[in-house]
Amino acid sequence: MPIPVDHTRPVRVSAKESAHLQLQQWIIDGTLQPGEKLVDTELAEALNLSRTPIREALQLLEVQGFIEMFPGKATRVTDIHIEDIKHLLPPLAVLQALAGELAIPNLTPEIFGLLEETNRKFARAIRNSDSFSALKIDEEFHQIIVDAAGNPYIDSILGQLQSHVRRQFFHHSLVLTMRSHDEHIEIIETLKAGDAEKISHLMKSNWVRTIEELTASKGI
Repeated sequence: MPIPVDHTRPVRVSAKESAHLQLQQWIIDGTLQPGEKLVDTELAEALNLSRTPIREALQLLEVQGFIEMFPGKATRVTDIHIEDIKHLLPPLAVLQALAGELAIPNLTPEIFGLLEETNRKFARAIRNSDSFSALKIDEEFHQIIVDAAGNPYIDSILGQLQSHVRRQFFHHSLVLTMRSHDEHIEIIETLKAGDAEKISHLMKSNWVRTIEELTASKGI
C-alpha cells in the first residue's frame, strides 16, 4: 500500500481527528483506491501516530461509509458506485439552498469580497484545465455561504454529504466549466440583492445541473 510521505498535517486537532482527516482525504482523492487494503501499523508509521488514533479514525470512517472493517480479516476502502450520485446531490442541493437563504442577513462586504476572489481563482483553475483545483475551489466557494448561514447542523450534514460527493467527482473525473463560474456570479449578485426566493432556486439549480451533466456523460 503506497502511502505519501509529503502530506500536509492538519494543525490544532487531536491525533484521531488528524488521522481521520488525512485518511478521508486520501480516500476522496483516490490516493487510497476502492478495494485497497488498509493496515493500521503502516498507516500509523506514515502519519507518525500510535495505532490507537488510527483505529479510532478507521472506526469513524467505517460509520461514514468510506471503509469496510472485517474483524480478524481485513480493512478495505469501500467501492464507489456512480449511481449513488443521484442520491447524494438532491439533499445536498436542498441544504445548500437553505444555507443561501439563511446567509443573506449575515453577509458583509468582506464576505462578498471573499466570494468574488474565490470565484476568480475558480475561473483561473478552469482556464488552466486544473480540474483538481477547480473542484476544491468550487467547494470553498459554497462553504463560504454555508459558514455565513451560521447553522452548525446544516454545516455538519453538508460536510458528510460533500465528502462523498467530492469522492464521486474525483473518481469519475468530473470537469467543471465556466458555466459554473457564471452561475457563481449570479449567486453573488442575488445574495447582494437579498432575494431569498431566487437564491434558493439558483443554489438548487447549480447542483441539479451537475447531476444532469454527470449522469448524461456516464450514461446512467
